[in-house]
Amino acid sequence: MKFLVITGNPKQKGLCHALTQEILRGGRDGGAAMEILAVDKLERCHVCGDGWGSCREQHRCAFGDDGFNGAQEAVKEADLLCFISPVYWGEMAEGIKCFFDRLRRCEATKQFGGRAADSVFAGKQTLLAASPGGSGNGALSCLEQMDRLCRHTGAVIFDYISVNRWNNDYKKQAAYAAAKAMAEGRKNGITL
Repeated sequence: MKFLVITGNPKQKGLCHALTQEILRGGRDGGAAMEILAVDKLERCHVCGDGWGSCREQHRCAFGDDGFNGAQEAVKEADLLCFISPVYWGEMAEGIKCFFDRLRRCEATKQFGGRAADSVFAGKQTLLAASPGGSGNGALSCLEQMDRLCRHTGAVIFDYISVNRWNNDYKKQAAYAAAKAMAEGRKNGITL
C-alpha cells in the first residue's frame, strides 16, 4: 500500500517537521510504503485564458512542467493520503495552498462531466494535519481549507490532527496512531 504525505512545510526542522516524521513512522509501522511529496516550491495557478485553461477539460495544468503534473500523478498512484501544513495567518502554508488550488481546478472539474469517480482523490482515505506555531491559533481554519479540498474532489477524511507547542507530546502520538491505523487498513466510519 502506497501512503503519500503531501507537505507544504518549507522547513527541515521544527514542529511540522516532527509531526511529519511521526506520521511517516506510523505509516511504516502499519506496513505502508511511505512517500513524501513536498510542494512548497511549485508555482501558483496562472488562471489561464478567461479563468480556465486545460485544467477544465483536459484535467491537466498547462504550466505543469514545473513539477505539478508529476505531483498530480503521484497523488493518483497513492492508496492513502496525508495533507500536512504549518499554519500561517490561520491558513495553510502558501506552497501547499497553491498546489491545492491548481489540483482542485484539475480534479474537481471532473464532476462537471460526470467523471467525479475519476478524480485522483476519489474514495482515498486522507489524514489532515496542521501545526500552528506562535499563538497556536488558526488550526481549525487551516484544517477547514483542507476539508473543502477533500469535499470538492471526493477524498474521504480519515481524521483531523492539530499539533501545537502545548499539546505536541500527546498529539504527535495521535498522529502516529492515525497513520498506523490507516496503513493497517482501517476505514473512516467503521466503529471499533
